[in-house]
Amino acid sequence: VIVLALMPVFLLVGTAIKLDSPGPVFFRQARVGFRNRVFTVYKFRTMISSHTTIVDRHAAITQENDPRITRVGRILRKFRVDEFPQLINVIKGDMGLIGPRPEALSLSKWYEAEIPFYHYRHIIKPGITGWAQVSQGHVSDITDVSQKLHLDFYYVKNFSFWLDVLIMLKTVKVIVKGIGAK
Repeated sequence: VIVLALMPVFLLVGTAIKLDSPGPVFFRQARVGFRNRVFTVYKFRTMISSHTTIVDRHAAITQENDPRITRVGRILRKFRVDEFPQLINVIKGDMGLIGPRPEALSLSKWYEAEIPFYHYRHIIKPGITGWAQVSQGHVSDITDVSQKLHLDFYYVKNFSFWLDVLIMLKTVKVIVKGIGAK
């Protein structure tokens, strides 16, 4: 029902992306999910299309004021509209609405090699939003990712309906204020 209700938004965003830069409307990337299973995540494309098939961990990290981000992409990222197609992943069963964010395959392999117990974050389904996202935002530095892992573990340990409600409320605040986007 939500996907059907969002179809006009999908069409509007898709048209804006096509008018802004050449390339596909959707970005697809291999991500690591539940039980370390690799799946394809869907997002609206926010970067120039030559960077849509990222396998290098350095290219997978979005930097502050990244020159690869398109004009429309900046707006989509600020208000997290680029995340809407992940509802397809939720319908397919690859993701839930709430849980640890799935990382790009190249980043996940790097983090697993550098951070003890990193792979334990895959004991539950990843989510579009989660405790680490609303508490810390976008990170890529190993030290920050280690802190993010602790926030993911906090969510796993304290999983409850009320924590999910709190995460959803904080997610709405992040979207409305455009906080922490890169």
